[in-house]
Amino acid sequence: MSAIFSPGKLMLTSEYFAIDGALVLAVPTRLGQEFFFEEKDDERSLIHWEAYHQNRLWLSAVIDYKNWQIVETNITSSAEFILKTLKNVQQLSSSKFKNNFTYYLKTNLQFPADYGLGSSSTLMNNLAEWAEIDPFQLNSISLGGSGYDIAVAKEKSAILFQSQPEIRYERVDFNPPFKNDLIFIHLNQKQDSREGINFYKSKKKSPELVNEFSDITKKILLCNELENFSELMMIHERKIADFLEIPTVREKIFSDCPSFVKSLGAWGGDFVMSAKFGGFKDYFSDKGFTTVFEWCDIIDL
Repeated sequence: MSAIFSPGKLMLTSEYFAIDGALVLAVPTRLGQEFFFEEKDDERSLIHWEAYHQNRLWLSAVIDYKNWQIVETNITSSAEFILKTLKNVQQLSSSKFKNNFTYYLKTNLQFPADYGLGSSSTLMNNLAEWAEIDPFQLNSISLGGSGYDIAVAKEKSAILFQSQPEIRYERVDFNPPFKNDLIFIHLNQKQDSREGINFYKSKKKSPELVNEFSDITKKILLCNELENFSELMMIHERKIADFLEIPTVREKIFSDCPSFVKSLGAWGGDFVMSAKFGGFKDYFSDKGFTTVFEWCDIIDL
């Protein structure tokens, strides 16, 4: 079987404000999602779908794509999402699912599902690359969202991204001299991004505030000193907390942490970023957070 790979992502700046066009800095992760594919000219018009999670099979489905019906599956709700997505692929593609071939498609998510590194965006990008279609368009009609995660998966690079007035992004060299001082801590739970986005959308915001996050992103990209970077991260976190009217993760969990603590992506779960300090592993472990990555362990740059 032939293979395609898309990396996961971590969103370092702008979080919810990405929806309204704030400039985002995001980086690719070492772990991502693999996609394996094979086609057989047998006049059967079937899709054999297998989804693995860290090399363990969790979803299998057989789909009749002439009638778009699930022939068999072990998880109906998940198979229905795959059917919907592959039907979108058919609509956008000039070749896939247009014949009577049987397609053998297999995915393998390399990271735990609760990491929030982009299980959906890596799938969308893999399918789009395979079908030679626009990944942003496939993601838009299948899932929605700003699309920054699609850009990271597509470019396999650190990116600057804006969703408004239209999607624009560019590869950037984000290689801060203090990168080996940065750490990433998993909060032991997956945050529902859609729930967080809906809450954000319910609150009135100004173009000036959106621009403030773009300005912070530009400054962070140019940072050469950890002290300056830490200060900008704390300012960024404070602005979002004030806007959402909820406490920061540092106030809620890490109030005695001697370093900054910055939420990455939707607030309330997934990963946070901090900087090393004496006994940092014991500090986070004592609070129940044992998954702590250094830059080189998780970031693929």
